[in-house]
Amino acid sequence: MSAGEKAKAKAEQAKGAVKHAAGRAVGNERKTAEGRGEKAKGDLRGAKEKAKDAFRD
Repeated sequence: MSAGEKAKAKAEQAKGAVKHAAGRAVGNERKTAEGRGEKAKGDLRGAKEKAKDAFRD
């Protein structure tokens, strides 16, 4: 997995988790949903990079 893409995936996951937690804390359903979406996007980016690595070897 390229270091840059891995960092982007982790950053996106962390940002999504923080936004999700903040949305839940204040009762903002929109921010909670946005946080879940961003975290899922980061998860998918990480999975894509892992799949690319698997086919490289």
